Amino acid sequence: MAVHYKCRHCQTELGTIENSLDSNSLGFDQLTSSERTEMVTYSSDGDIHVSAICEDCHEALMRNPDFHELDKMVQ
Repeated sequence: MAVHYKCRHCQTELGTIENSLDSNSLGFDQLTSSERTEMVTYSSDGDIHVSAICEDCHEALMRNPDFHELDKMVQ
């Protein structure tokens, strides 16, 4: 089982953790159920896919708060 992190805005691969880890040890138990549904998906092979935000997109959102209104920031 691996955990794959990808930016929710630009789809950049942020990284992968290859070791088998419990989702609670990664802090997923700290998320609300709606946050978990929105950010974490499980594939049939047991891998976990996490939708996060990369530094570039975070910086763009900080500089341009009106980007929060867009469904997709990167067109």
